[in-house]
Amino acid sequence: MSDLNTAGNLEKVLKAGHIGVTSECGPPRGSDAEEVKKKGALIRDYVDAINVTDNQTAMTRMSSLAACIHLKLMGIEPVLQMVTRDRNRVALQSDILGAASFDIPNMLCLSGDHQSFGDCAQGQNVHDLDSMQLVQTVRYMRDEGKFLGGDAIKRPPKIFVGAAANPFADPFEIRVPRLAKKIACGAEFIQTQCIYNLDKFKEWIRRANDRGLTEKTFIMAGMTPMKSVGMAKYMKKRVPGMDVPDEIIARLSGVPKDKQAQEGINICVEHIQELKELKGVSGFHIMAIEWEEKVPEIIERAGLYPRPVI
Repeated sequence: MSDLNTAGNLEKVLKAGHIGVTSECGPPRGSDAEEVKKKGALIRDYVDAINVTDNQTAMTRMSSLAACIHLKLMGIEPVLQMVTRDRNRVALQSDILGAASFDIPNMLCLSGDHQSFGDCAQGQNVHDLDSMQLVQTVRYMRDEGKFLGGDAIKRPPKIFVGAAANPFADPFEIRVPRLAKKIACGAEFIQTQCIYNLDKFKEWIRRANDRGLTEKTFIMAGMTPMKSVGMAKYMKKRVPGMDVPDEIIARLSGVPKDKQAQEGINICVEHIQELKELKGVSGFHIMAIEWEEKVPEIIERAGLYPRPVI
């Protein structure tokens, strides 16, 4: 997006050279908008924008677009997450226009968790486009002002386009080339998988720096505070693409059960403080899953508050 006068707050903060901060909230498994509004109100003053997940873990929830609109009407800048699992290219373009009609300024393009993880395991996935093609689609609609079919769009979307990256998935050797492909497709910001293995992440960002990729996009490091040693063990053993070092589990095991949540927050704060000095890290995406009330503490203690006003 070339015209910063029409840009959203997140884009302005990142392009001004500040460390960006986003968090996220999952929409409810029901139609009560108050759940979204409460989550948004908890973190609105501590972040530059709030991601709204799109039927995460393939569990049916209020639509990301509807939840984004509720936040927008509260004066909170949303990041619309959109997965390709559930929509063909007609529906994807339609929802992009719907978001643009409310001037939702940011979008994160994702494939989505496989439906077998969710509450409709027999449902059919779509994947008419993949996540990289979705990035290309949003950029084409925005920059060329056209639908994929070639017709002109009346009032094209003005959306800052993001994608996800997982520095820890196997094989490690293709992680940076895959990042390069997403940037080549037009991803202007990247939000990463939760980071616990700092050494591996540093190697990933070093390789990205060496290829000049961090000059072409804004990389926001993903952070999720651990609530307990049980959560750490579950994420290590059961969550694909997650890398939780034994040292994290040992550290959480070394404190009483009622102190583990606070220790998890301490670890998260320490990791942010270390990574914010790292070349190529433009910001942080804090995913405090159903723990939004802890986001202000994390951001304050990590030295990321107050947020810049641009």
